[in-house]
Amino acid sequence: MRGVWTTEHVKAAEERLMARVPAGTLMRRAAFGVAARAAAVLAERTGGVAGRRVTLLVGAGNNGGDALWAGHFLRRRSVAVDALLLEPDRAHAQGLAALRRAGGRIVSTVDGRTDLVVDGIVGLSAHGPLRAPAAELVAGITAPVLAVDLPSGVDPDTGAAEGPAVTAAVTVTFGCRKPVHVLGEGLVRSGAVHLVDIGLAGELGAPDLVVLDPDDVAATWPLPGPRDDKYTQGVTGIAAGSATYPGAAVLTTGAAVLATSGMVRYAGSAADEVRARWPEVVATGSVADAGRVQAWVAGPGLGTGTAGREVLGKVLGDGLPVCVDADGITLLATNPELWDARDPAVPVVLTPHDREFARIADPVRVTLGPDRVAAARALAAKTNCVVLLKGYSTVVADPAGRVLVNPAHSAWLATAGSGDVLSGLIGALLAAGIDPWLAAGCAAWVHERAGALAAAGAPAPASKIVAAVPDAIRSARGLV
Repeated sequence: MRGVWTTEHVKAAEERLMARVPAGTLMRRAAFGVAARAAAVLAERTGGVAGRRVTLLVGAGNNGGDALWAGHFLRRRSVAVDALLLEPDRAHAQGLAALRRAGGRIVSTVDGRTDLVVDGIVGLSAHGPLRAPAAELVAGITAPVLAVDLPSGVDPDTGAAEGPAVTAAVTVTFGCRKPVHVLGEGLVRSGAVHLVDIGLAGELGAPDLVVLDPDDVAATWPLPGPRDDKYTQGVTGIAAGSATYPGAAVLTTGAAVLATSGMVRYAGSAADEVRARWPEVVATGSVADAGRVQAWVAGPGLGTGTAGREVLGKVLGDGLPVCVDADGITLLATNPELWDARDPAVPVVLTPHDREFARIADPVRVTLGPDRVAAARALAAKTNCVVLLKGYSTVVADPAGRVLVNPAHSAWLATAGSGDVLSGLIGALLAAGIDPWLAAGCAAWVHERAGALAAAGAPAPASKIVAAVPDAIRSARGLV
């Protein structure tokens, strides 16, 4: 797992480290890393380094100092360096002096011949969008941008960009990744993130968020062993679909079938449709007749009337782990007495998109604002559930406060039925006995990967995403 730390923890760690090293050490380490990456970008994009032109956008404080020192190092490689000082009276004095000694120029506009712009406008202490004149300056940039630590104008702890902000091709960050690099618009605006070691690791402590690597998913995903049979690997129950939405049942069930080598039982009015598409599934007309399962998925296409309410109440009363999605979330929001059917010790995973989140969060007074991590944490604590908040960056929070983020690489999953596929994956992992928080995170990873594989550069429907699940699992294992 890769750790992600909030700015509060990063600043505290930096202060502890700076107390033990000579003044200016961390800035020069960071700046050297920026310069090295800038040189690599120039070589990749223009075929060379010497003789190329870089413009520094320099704000007040240490972020601007990082940019100025980076310019100093770039001058050593014969790069023409211009510095545009947004607040000349507050520019970092030592960095500015070093750039001038190296032959850098102070300018008032971005030269049209610039090969690369270095964004050193604001750092981790800044919040809110860029203001004039920086906003107008950034809007006119046509050259690729390398951001120092984070793209200016994006909130460092939420990834939200609520006004003018930098969109970087590359971001060079120091010591560790911050939430801006993995959340929401910050993920997109950061571009390719490169981490520079400045000696901070020993001071950071436990991360605030984690991001799964393929190896984490591969190590967690259940595979059959020599002593396994269809029952020992987990039996997943699917309570989904209706006469109006039989496709939800087919998609959810299919994802569970392809996720593991165990067994899937379907219970609902779409039994005929499920059997026709997935003959290996044991399909019955009701939850009462489903037989023994190890976990349930309830809600996709279920309907929000009396019949759906009765099904969800029965599932919650079974005392088994449950993934509740779609109509199931709406039913919980509009029928709070359903919660009484659940044993509080039994794991429940809620998988809302933004509108569903608003429905179920309103009764417990949780608001979904720019800070999606805080909102997911709060709802998880209030409901005693694992909450998977869907979005370009999927956030998974558990009642203990653990948070996992799955940053997307594309938006192909924004299609009807995609969420049903995710629910089936989660249900299969719950049935296999995986920790619900980790099950939700691994399912989100495979789901996103399956979407990318199914799309292959063009929109793909949810039925194709289901079909790509095995290849997504192989991808985590390094087999494709």
